[in-house]
Amino acid sequence: MEKMFNGTTKTGEIVTQFPRASQILKEYRLDFCCGGNRPIREAIAEKNLNEVEVLSRLNTLYVQTKELNEREVNWELERYSSLIDHILTTHHAYLDNVLTELNAFVTKVYRVHGMKHPELSQVYSLFRRLKLELEDHLIQEEDKVFPKIKAYEEDQSQDTLNKVLETIDTLEQDHEEAGNLLKELRAVTDDYTLPEGACTTYTLMYLKLEELESDLFQHIHLENNILFLRLERANVHHK
Repeated sequence: MEKMFNGTTKTGEIVTQFPRASQILKEYRLDFCCGGNRPIREAIAEKNLNEVEVLSRLNTLYVQTKELNEREVNWELERYSSLIDHILTTHHAYLDNVLTELNAFVTKVYRVHGMKHPELSQVYSLFRRLKLELEDHLIQEEDKVFPKIKAYEEDQSQDTLNKVLETIDTLEQDHEEAGNLLKELRAVTDDYTLPEGACTTYTLMYLKLEELESDLFQHIHLENNILFLRLERANVHHK
């Protein structure tokens, strides 16, 4: 297995190079903020943890993420259910984790640094709106829309397809709203330019906001340009 991190890598460097690693470090209660400037081996030993286990999980997650990003699948040719399952396990699962994690970072950074950096008030407000928007959107898709699409895949009825198509406009409007909020976040942070002397938490907040943006753009692309478009084409063929 390809390895990126070893015992001498600093915890702060790990999350800077690979923001998703913060999930594992938090699980083990390994400090990557104030104590981020020391080798992870020291932090692991201090907690009496298994170094091989921790590093193996970090490197496995890194390799899996890299392979997922590099693997090209022609979703135009896959079953609706396969594409939906991919969206759920890749993008919805990611959002479930990162929104909670980012909420803590955004709140902490605003509370600690807001007086010196007034733009953090806007970051806090915009992120809260984005979080609420996305959480509601995921519920709509998972509980109402995706089951209908899977049902249409099985019964191929015009009636089922009509029920699916009735929801698409609303979902696409949600996507547009999320995209606008991301644009505003990028604008108020000057393209996520860190202030001089930014702490690890501040740095990680910006890194994870950019990661969220990148993941969400891919997520929206799969839905708007592939899944929904295929359903609209199917409707034309039905007529």
